[in-house]
Amino acid sequence: MTTYYKTQGFVFKKEDNLDTNKVFSVFTKDFGRIEVLGRAIRKVNSKLRGGIEIFSLSSIEFIQGRKKKTLTDTMFIEKFKNIFLDREKLEIACKISEVFDNFIKGEESDEKIWNLLVDVFEKLNQCHLKADHCQMMYHYFFWNFISVLGYTPELLHCASCSKKLNPYELYFSNKEGGVVCKSCYFQKRDGIKIKSDTVKILRLMLKKEWVILSKIRVEDNMQKALKEVSGSYYKYLGADEYKSV
Repeated sequence: MTTYYKTQGFVFKKEDNLDTNKVFSVFTKDFGRIEVLGRAIRKVNSKLRGGIEIFSLSSIEFIQGRKKKTLTDTMFIEKFKNIFLDREKLEIACKISEVFDNFIKGEESDEKIWNLLVDVFEKLNQCHLKADHCQMMYHYFFWNFISVLGYTPELLHCASCSKKLNPYELYFSNKEGGVVCKSCYFQKRDGIKIKSDTVKILRLMLKKEWVILSKIRVEDNMQKALKEVSGSYYKYLGADEYKSV
């Protein structure tokens, strides 16, 4: 007897398979990451194509075969249409998808990751989101995502000696997993210079204070600093590659 599985899923990747098939990479609420085959979904008259697409939140039904999962039914919950109307938003969505794909490999459900994905794409989909805050949204996702995975950076005290930090002499050390003081930096020569304002932004991100973050004017130097520290930590944690946002 065939068993049908039904869940909600966020589609973060898709690939063409043969002439009319597609394989969707989906992070599901109940099963974690799955790869599911949409047979003949590229045909115009396919009943499946009207319910699932990249960067969509969908209700999906599938069966488990010997080697693969196959879609049997789909229905959109949220298409996040505004993301596709803005090039910058779409680029950020692609970058988030890339990070997610690099770190999440197995089938294991995680409520915190699920909630973060839905929350971030709901925010990214907002019409009034400014261009500089689109960039900020990537970093908001990245730091909260790696924190859920167990890589929460130390931002309150020196990650090496645990002493109180001097706000004028701060360095971010990938190896130590957070901000280190001047003394520890010069002892180990490991880290990049980071301003106290950038550390404050990172703290707000990890507290998920988006209402506050969305009101901050993000200057170019702040964007550059966030990109540098995020990119450095991403590469250190073993991602395949880092592409500038």
